[in-house]
Amino acid sequence: MTQSVVVQVGQCGNQVGCRFWDLALREHAAVNKKGVYDEALSSFFRNIDARSGDNGPDIYKGKICSLKARALLIDMEEGVVNEILQGPLRDVFDSKQLITDVSGSGNNWAVGHKIYGCQYRENIVEKLRKTAEHCDCLQCFFIIHSMGGGTGSGLGTFVLNLLEEEFPEVYRFVTSVYPSGEDDVITSPYNSVLAMKEFNEHADCVLPIENESLFEIVNKIHQMINSGKLGSTVKQNSLVTSGAGSAKTLQEKPFDAMNNIVANLLLNLTSSARFEGSLNMDLNEISMNLVPFPRLHYLVSSLTPLYTLADVNVPSRRLDQMFSDAFSRDHQLIQADPKHSLYLACALLVRGNVQVSDLRRNIERLKPSLHFVSWNQEGWKTGLCSVPPVGHSHSLLALANNTCVKPTFVELKDRFMKLYKKKAHLHHYLQIDGMEQSCFSEAISSLSDLIEEYNELDATKGGPRIDPSRLKIAV
Repeated sequence: MTQSVVVQVGQCGNQVGCRFWDLALREHAAVNKKGVYDEALSSFFRNIDARSGDNGPDIYKGKICSLKARALLIDMEEGVVNEILQGPLRDVFDSKQLITDVSGSGNNWAVGHKIYGCQYRENIVEKLRKTAEHCDCLQCFFIIHSMGGGTGSGLGTFVLNLLEEEFPEVYRFVTSVYPSGEDDVITSPYNSVLAMKEFNEHADCVLPIENESLFEIVNKIHQMINSGKLGSTVKQNSLVTSGAGSAKTLQEKPFDAMNNIVANLLLNLTSSARFEGSLNMDLNEISMNLVPFPRLHYLVSSLTPLYTLADVNVPSRRLDQMFSDAFSRDHQLIQADPKHSLYLACALLVRGNVQVSDLRRNIERLKPSLHFVSWNQEGWKTGLCSVPPVGHSHSLLALANNTCVKPTFVELKDRFMKLYKKKAHLHHYLQIDGMEQSCFSEAISSLSDLIEEYNELDATKGGPRIDPSRLKIAV
């Protein structure tokens, strides 16, 4: 069994991470009735002998003593991390897993990347190494952060670079929350484009998630509850309602419900690493099978069901309907249109009692309506995990490497250029040591090149199918 480490950076990253650990513990508790530390738990948790203090030895195959998340929590404002340490998950983390400051990054990528990056470099490296030393077979780093602020984008991408330097063989998965057009952080286009350059160069896989999509999904769940269709009700203290037991919370504080959806994505993504399955998909297989070109590693994720832990009492979706849902825009965590764009590859991660024949049948049913690139017509990767999410009979996560992410990047570029042409707020960045105007021109050039690569692929759509020429072997 392999292990993975989660690195949560910034306010958004730590809030999403907190939801992920909460859900993961509930899921393992529902499956692991005897309270035994097994391989499933060891993938994301250590089992410490608490009597020997925090540095006590890990206990294998024994009773659960004190579980510690394989995680590093980083934020340059200590508010969110302090909240976590005072909440129900306080025992899952200890002070050796935290790096905090008090002043924040002022929504400035350069402060997070250049100032805090240099200042905390040794500390971050040491804590990453310590966390890695506790793993028998470290397979993957998950970075969770947002793009709009200063710490998430700046320090988050600094950590990404460090991981490549220190652990070049370990896969780097990035879950990134992209800002919406109406974002209240005026400099978010700068921060996002500067961060995108680092993704292009240092990440293995990026799961872009848009705030607007999350907000729409939460509103749909809210409408479904209020309409009373299908007798849908929200359970008291459900996660959809942020633990307040009232659906009104959605309007007042939607972030908890939105974070919950991202955590649910991570839960499904890591299910094969955590549980047994007849056709388990290794995390490194996602990158190997879905990323044919190194820079085009941005995956569109769609999820069904969208709520967790039987929060909403509605009849579960039929299996075939779930496959259709996964390819509909309502279930995507990014506003895009994959059906009318070009697929490079697609992965389906199914949980629950589902047969391989069900998978094949649905792939054959959906295939005619999807445009796959000519040289990868059979570009499907499938995974079956036998343990379903709590409260559901099955679930499905679809990850598509599709040219439909291009409009998101084009819009980001447009918003960047609107600011950059006026040189708006540029002085806040250029006064930071090591930050020059060339950083901006290189970042926008990197994004433009990425968009152009997607354009070139789109241009081949609908053309005749040309099989790639094969090597001729001289006899």
